[in-house]
Amino acid sequence: MESISILIVEDDLALANELREYLEKWEYQISLICEFSNVWKECIELGPDLILMDINLPFYDGFYWCQKIREYSKVPMIFISSRNSDQDKIMAIAQGGDDYIEKPFNLSLLKAKIQAILRRTYQYKVSQKQFIHENIYYDLSSGSVYYGQEKIELTKSENTIVQLLMEDKSKIVSRIVLMDELWNTDEFISDNTLTVLISRLRTKFKQYTGNDIIYTKKGQGYYIK
Repeated sequence: MESISILIVEDDLALANELREYLEKWEYQISLICEFSNVWKECIELGPDLILMDINLPFYDGFYWCQKIREYSKVPMIFISSRNSDQDKIMAIAQGGDDYIEKPFNLSLLKAKIQAILRRTYQYKVSQKQFIHENIYYDLSSGSVYYGQEKIELTKSENTIVQLLMEDKSKIVSRIVLMDELWNTDEFISDNTLTVLISRLRTKFKQYTGNDIIYTKKGQGYYIK
């Protein structure tokens, strides 16, 4: 799949940069709006695949810009706002928004919403079973790992690691990305804890395969072939 471009329309620079840093870890191409007097023009020039739109903006609010953008484009749009009234949410959808997420929000939840909208909009076909090794597979519909028909019991943290490694099989996932994602599940994860989790996963899988299936790239991270 080609890299997806996301345009962030957010005047809080600290939050905009936090979102950019997080999403770039997942290889999205991120652009930030710097000139808020003509958001519509920048959207035309950049042609993003998805827009994250704040509501409270200088000059005109996000509802206005959503309406203007909808005059020429059906690009999917997620509103991100501290405004939490039902009226704001209704207005966001009425103006052409695809989803709404309240600040402060969990970054993992935002990523999940982005992925869901991208799948619906661009019709990315995702197999329900992603094979890790021969008869071992990750079932996307249940979020569980199986050996044939037998479910392999994993902890919440172990399952999160497997999911991350399987999102782009054979790609190296850094320890920082793994720890960030585990932190977003409200679990305290130290560097040593991650090492223990990886070791425990390897042991569990080795009981079924007889071999290690989680590989280490020294100084970079982990991957599944």
